[in-house]
Amino acid sequence: MELIHTVDWMNQVARQARTDGAIVGLVPTMGALHDGHLSLVRAARDECSSVVVSVFVNPKQFGPTEDFDRYPRTLDADRAALEPLGVGHLFAPPVEEMYPSDFSSAVLVEGLSERLEGRSRPGHFRGVTTVVLKLFEIVQPSYAYFGRKDAQQARIIRQMTRDLNLDTQIVVCPIVREPDGLALSSRNSYLQGPERAAATVLHRSLAAVRERIERGERRADVLADEMRAILSAEPLSAIDYAEIVDADTFEPAMRVHGSCLAVMAVFIGSTRLIDNMLIEERDGRITCTL
Repeated sequence: MELIHTVDWMNQVARQARTDGAIVGLVPTMGALHDGHLSLVRAARDECSSVVVSVFVNPKQFGPTEDFDRYPRTLDADRAALEPLGVGHLFAPPVEEMYPSDFSSAVLVEGLSERLEGRSRPGHFRGVTTVVLKLFEIVQPSYAYFGRKDAQQARIIRQMTRDLNLDTQIVVCPIVREPDGLALSSRNSYLQGPERAAATVLHRSLAAVRERIERGERRADVLADEMRAILSAEPLSAIDYAEIVDADTFEPAMRVHGSCLAVMAVFIGSTRLIDNMLIEERDGRITCTL
């Protein structure tokens, strides 16, 4: 596996891959890799002839009061985790490579970027789409792999890819969870003492919604109230949002039909965690995927 730090050399490697007819899969990450990230790498390896993993803690997607400075940076451990997985190139540029001093452009997917996560974290998705477009242009992947835990992010990137006629197919992979249901996240390392047990309330609230749906409940407000009640009962939690939304528009749903998401952002102590459940109606049957 080759470690690349410069945009110029990654560009040259990408051009050679296209010349050689390689099918390139890109897994964009901010590092601090866990099994969720590695599941994306395995999916890319199974479907592509060349895999590039990027590790870049993107300052443009962090707000001024967020955790950019303390976000875990573990490049040596990340490299060791990737070595046995058949990754061809690890692209880990410094900030000045991605954003030179005169950098002044941005990409914004209007509408979708202002809801839920975008409402709570103004400018976040503009930073995400800007860096993802840059990575797509640098690496020129045929496929790019994202996790469903960041469902709104994946939807926005799909919209950007379609709107800008980009020649990259977006692949969204399942959420990977701990045995107790907590969705894997680099921010889980922030959880202190009893906060780790308290964090399971996110999964428990989603499982309760699934149970209500399986018993026949279809009213979105009732299901959202069920989520919030369970989340609020945990003393260490504070709800940012917990809603049932349309999976395409991310607007609040009135009833569960078609494709919806139960989505939430919850503070456990000072750590902000997100999670979701996909709710799909097919042939009159509804399935819930955690």
